[in-house]
Amino acid sequence: MTPHPTLAETASPAPDGSAPATPADSGTPAPPTLRAERLRLTYGERVVVDGLDLVVPPGKISVIVGANACGKSTLLRALARLLNPASGSVQLDGRAIHTLPTRQVARQVGILPQAPVAPEGLTVIDLVGRGRAPHQTWWRQWSAADEAAVSAALAATGITELADRPVDELSGGQRQRAWIAMAVAQQTPVLLLDEPTTFLDLSHQIDVLDLVVDLNRRDGRTVVMVLHDLNQACRYADHVIAMKAGRIVAQGVPAEVITADLVAEVFDVRCTVTADPLTGTPLVIPTGRHHGGPAAPSPATD
Repeated sequence: MTPHPTLAETASPAPDGSAPATPADSGTPAPPTLRAERLRLTYGERVVVDGLDLVVPPGKISVIVGANACGKSTLLRALARLLNPASGSVQLDGRAIHTLPTRQVARQVGILPQAPVAPEGLTVIDLVGRGRAPHQTWWRQWSAADEAAVSAALAATGITELADRPVDELSGGQRQRAWIAMAVAQQTPVLLLDEPTTFLDLSHQIDVLDLVVDLNRRDGRTVVMVLHDLNQACRYADHVIAMKAGRIVAQGVPAEVITADLVAEVFDVRCTVTADPLTGTPLVIPTGRHHGGPAAPSPATD
């Protein structure tokens, strides 16, 4: 495998099914703390998030859920330092993240945004190699450690055989794995994923979410994801954060957070919540007008 230092901008082996590793178990350092305090986020004059406080559980998988335009992705962008707060702060290990050097943040926090686009003709190995950019300096270019990180990331995501394929020739599921491999190669202890299953069929959605669990279990990596599917959120999250209109309305373990009342408040949807027969986690069964919901209004008559 030929390195590509001019294109370079974690790695986990296959899962073993064991319990999530802790720093004490694995010998890896504790993940950094990530929190938001009195966070206010705006786009121009429009306030999207206002007065939000959040402590991200270290070493856990957190999933942010909520209706469209409630501020989920905006919050994730702020946690990744891609969006400056109008007021309040995001803190990484107790220091305001926007005051820290870019390279330092990039070594601690990785993000996969929605629907990323690769330059035309870029190969998978070149894309994954870009994840090593935070580890490059003018006196330290491509190294054996970079090569090992890229190889391990390709193996962890199951795309080693695709290394020399152009990204734009891959299927949707393969392409999403390639982008996740780039984030894995960055070897950050915190990984932020914005709707990583969007546009994927069910099989590839499960593959991607299983991969996220593998990465978390391998070394206690902190993961924060935005997901639309409530049942997948319940299955894969250790911690659920429910948002509405730019505020957190509930958070905690899925069994305590996802209730029929919460779904009605956040999504304006009536539902039944029962236990998932496979996992025991909450299973949300929405109620529509044609399946036990309120009767449709009668047609107007003359």
